[in-house]
Amino acid sequence: MLKIIENFKKGQVYVNYSRILPYVKPYWFRATLAMLICIPIGSLDAVIALSLKPYMDLVMVEKTVQSPWYIPFGIVAFTIIQGLLNYTATYLNTWVGGKITNDLKMTLYKKMLSFETGYFDKRKSGDIVFRFNNDADLACSGLLENLKTFVSRIFSSISLIAVLFYNSWQLAVIAVVVLGGAFLPLANIRKRIKSVMDKTVSASSAIITAYNESFAGNKTIISYNLGDYQKNRFSEILSNIFSLRIKMVQRTSWLSPMMHVIVSVGIGLAIGYGSHLILTKQITSGNFVSFITALIMLYTPIKSLGNNFNAVQMSFMAIERVFNVLESQPTIKDKENAKTLPREHKKIKFENINFEYIKNKPVLKNISLDVNKGETVAFVGNSGGGKSTIVSLVPRFYDVISGAIKIDDINIRDYTLKSLRENIAVVFQDNFLFSGTIKENILLGKQNASDEEIKNALQMAYLDEFVATLKDGWDTQIGERGMLLSGGQKQRVAIARAFLKNAPIIILDEATSALDNKAEAIVQKAIDNLMKDKTVFVIAHRLSTIQNADKIAVINEGKLVELGSHEELMKIENGQYKTLYEMQFKKQATATKA
Repeated sequence: MLKIIENFKKGQVYVNYSRILPYVKPYWFRATLAMLICIPIGSLDAVIALSLKPYMDLVMVEKTVQSPWYIPFGIVAFTIIQGLLNYTATYLNTWVGGKITNDLKMTLYKKMLSFETGYFDKRKSGDIVFRFNNDADLACSGLLENLKTFVSRIFSSISLIAVLFYNSWQLAVIAVVVLGGAFLPLANIRKRIKSVMDKTVSASSAIITAYNESFAGNKTIISYNLGDYQKNRFSEILSNIFSLRIKMVQRTSWLSPMMHVIVSVGIGLAIGYGSHLILTKQITSGNFVSFITALIMLYTPIKSLGNNFNAVQMSFMAIERVFNVLESQPTIKDKENAKTLPREHKKIKFENINFEYIKNKPVLKNISLDVNKGETVAFVGNSGGGKSTIVSLVPRFYDVISGAIKIDDINIRDYTLKSLRENIAVVFQDNFLFSGTIKENILLGKQNASDEEIKNALQMAYLDEFVATLKDGWDTQIGERGMLLSGGQKQRVAIARAFLKNAPIIILDEATSALDNKAEAIVQKAIDNLMKDKTVFVIAHRLSTIQNADKIAVINEGKLVELGSHEELMKIENGQYKTLYEMQFKKQATATKA
């Protein structure tokens, strides 16, 4: 028993609850009221047991008085009161629990948004959903309910133990000793189930990932006839979860039977010794019946405690995981006293930058490059050479391993992330559109933009004619991820969004590579409008679209191997840019003849 109390003080119960107290504080009055109500809920358990003593002694044994009318009515009245209090406590707990859950989810969501791109690269969608959403539900749903149960059981036990000692201190000592023995099996159970629970969480997140992938990849599944393949994968996940549940049963289900045995020993000893006390007239029959009733009411919750222990531990471990997330720090964040990047800049400089996604596997090697205000720099080269990685370093999706990127001779790490990213607009190859309307997605570039600004952005993105054909115009719903739009239309929505942002630095990461010739021509016109009077970084798969770039940087295996204008690079005999350009020109010529 002492070991359990020590574990309680030093262990996860105390730590987890103390860590979540700040989230309870705004609702302390209702939370406290709910806990206070649990005191009479538990204490009233003793009424029935206590009332049986006079009833047995005076009515059943001595037959000296008629059945007191107030005893049955009193039992019913106390039960009604207990029921009303129980309802009130449940309502308050649900209200407070819901508020705490929402606050915790909001905090977790803010935390999730603070993490860098690399954090999400290493995790599956199911892991993110489980860690930032399901764990909050699991933690809070069990928190107050467990606390309510704990408080009511504590005061129920205190009141019932008082009844035990009132009726017979000798039998009460036996009962309390046995009660302590019933808790011993719980002392080290957490260690036995933690590994299984961790694996169960991982397996449960795999289910969420499977659903997400099946939703997002439904066309691939259909076109490649992957139905059976996906079903087999899902079946393996379910089998894994089933195996883990069986392991949990094997490690914990012996608790309740063992407690039943221990409790039955206590009841048996009480009956045996109680009979002796009655025969020797140390206690009355009423004392004995009252004692046994109180003992059974005390022991009954203990017998089922093993069944509830898993849920309690799940709640504690969920709280632990939640606060591990909240206490973790993003690797890309503002420095102390970070500066605000002004809108106007003169030069962007890459100084011997090196980068790697995986340790000791360099992706970029000693790249140096100067870009003046208003210049367009195009990055070309073979696939996987590091082009997209270079432009991803400018808005700090990732941070360089060594070297520096500077804007006006100040390291971008010395600017606030917010001001840095406010000065950069990015158009990706596969732009993410949110569920909602065309207007709502464009307004993400500037949320307080006027209708005139939106119309101008639509015109500059060559999207106005398409919007005019729609019944609801720019208020047309586009579906999740913009599924109701074509590839070219999605790109133009993203370009219109960038127009509204009107950032001085533009990044175009293969913005037309996934489009057919007709769509690309329209999108390219929109891009040309977007690029006016801006500093632009372009990654293009078709070299014909970047001939007018001020600088073309050829990247090969992470190194800057050539740099110059189109004309300058075409003069380099056996140059890599010239080779790439001529190969692409021949392919286009062949395709035209065909």
